Amino acid sequence: MALTPVILALSKSGEATAHVIADALGCAVHGREGRVDHADAFFANALDHARDLFAAGVPIIGVCASGILIRGVASLLNDKTSEPPVLSVSDDGQVVVPLLGGHRGANRLARQVADALGGVAAVTTAGDVALGVALDEPPAGYRLQNPQDAKAVMAALLSGGGVTWEGAPIFDAELPVGPEVTLTVTDAPEAGSDARLVYHPQRFTLGLGCARNADVEEMWQHVQRVLAESGIAAGAIACVASIDLKADEPAIIETAKRLGVPLRVFTAGELDAETPRLANPSDVVKAEVGTHGVCEAAALAAAGSDAVLQVEKTKTATTTCALALAPQPITELRGRARGRLSVVGIGPGQAAWRTPEVSRMIAEAEELVGYGLYIDLLGSLAAGKTRSDFPLGGEEARCRYALEQAAQGKNVALVCSGDAGIYAMGALVFELLDRGPDAEGVSDAARRVEVVCSPGVSALQGAAARAGAPLGHDFCTISLSDLLTPRDDILRRLQAAAEGDFVIAFYNPVSKTRRTLLAEARDILLRHRPADTPVMLATNLGRPTEHVRYRRLDELQVDEVDMLTVVLVGSSNTRLAQLGEGPRMFTPRGYARKIDGDLTAKRHDPYMPEATS
Repeated sequence: MALTPVILALSKSGEATAHVIADALGCAVHGREGRVDHADAFFANALDHARDLFAAGVPIIGVCASGILIRGVASLLNDKTSEPPVLSVSDDGQVVVPLLGGHRGANRLARQVADALGGVAAVTTAGDVALGVALDEPPAGYRLQNPQDAKAVMAALLSGGGVTWEGAPIFDAELPVGPEVTLTVTDAPEAGSDARLVYHPQRFTLGLGCARNADVEEMWQHVQRVLAESGIAAGAIACVASIDLKADEPAIIETAKRLGVPLRVFTAGELDAETPRLANPSDVVKAEVGTHGVCEAAALAAAGSDAVLQVEKTKTATTTCALALAPQPITELRGRARGRLSVVGIGPGQAAWRTPEVSRMIAEAEELVGYGLYIDLLGSLAAGKTRSDFPLGGEEARCRYALEQAAQGKNVALVCSGDAGIYAMGALVFELLDRGPDAEGVSDAARRVEVVCSPGVSALQGAAARAGAPLGHDFCTISLSDLLTPRDDILRRLQAAAEGDFVIAFYNPVSKTRRTLLAEARDILLRHRPADTPVMLATNLGRPTEHVRYRRLDELQVDEVDMLTVVLVGSSNTRLAQLGEGPRMFTPRGYARKIDGDLTAKRHDPYMPEATS
């Protein structure tokens, strides 16, 4: 269970119970507006809020009727192996029902909640009911090598079979004894089957070093060889570790990814403190990177003070590798993460237009950075998180700050409206990363963070959807802001777009001090397309004050447009279809001409039954 659960309190009668759970688990309480007095955050609609949290992968404990949560998340149900836990709790706290995620921590969480409330966990998962254990959910610090076989093994036990342990038992429950099923606990790379589950205690840490841009496959084959020669299973590795200077090395990053474990990094000073325990200290390495060893020191630092060096440093032409062994399975990681910056677009504003991936990235982030209004639009999804608000006009400072925070090992989300890569902060993030030290770029540490971009619903797409289908054929976007783009360049692009007969979406159409470019754009377009070309004005898209209206191109007035308005100007082929709900704007792509041509060809085809002379 990667994320901390959120407690939902929907009524005053369940409010006290919600706070008891929150105190016991260290969680936040989200309360229904107007019905709950005290909460860490408030929401207006329970179904929408449950859906948003579920889409973000946040475990939900609702003090409410089960049906409310079921209706809230029903449309998102897809894969039980990835869905977060969802629990309902009666207002009096006497019954706790794990509705979803029984094999992803929900049953265990239900028992914790029931213990805190003195109630009953109504667990219905077959294995938990009959055996008191979910075999595909081993304790922290253990990894199941063949989870795909867990269902068959559980079925065998539920049919009356028994267990034979190879190695020390890792489950608290007393399982029936018998030869039908084998549960193996081992460091070795042993194979499982539909009658044998293999659990690896994650006691090993893998220390890696390499030359700059070392070959990924060379590193991977090196690691595979070391594990095979040592008789250690890949599943027994708890993490990959290295010096922070190597946090962006593709070979190290990819090795951690293939092993399915975290990458942890340490400073040169932290690694040099491990020098007395190194088998191969090197003054040459010390002179180069500030520590007497990288791979051995990283493995030992990650495994802890009681660890021993299991495999001393081995080398290839460009890579080094070492293994350390901790006395117990590792459940708390040392060092720091590489650091991650998620550049996300939250859409025009309403939660329904925010993608599940963006919601998940925001839920996972430790810190939110952005223009304050955009973070406010996240509502209770931002509750409890560190937030750093920046004003309009502080774009470079905003991106620089987000990168440098991620450089400290944090998971940071840079929050933008619409799509972060369309007239937003995405390009500026990469520009800062691309600048050299003499061009006011960012620190070397910031250049080593992971940067992930996720698509959002742009204002262009939102406006087009409200209009109908105006982007059915070729289109372009033009920003009319001359703060960063020379005015002559904007006029040149306007002329080209007009001559090309593109549908055009205008961003930043006006400001308090810039009122003439939109009028000039209108006049340029009128030289190339009809006066009655439809124009859509969409203001505050996706928000309660949304206002959509249509105008003829020759009647477009600058005074009814502001910075929160997207202006969509049709091409010479764009038309308005009149529907019962009002006009809808669309641009035909030519299917009608194709259909007419096909029919004409058929009428003149002597081999077609309906052909005519």
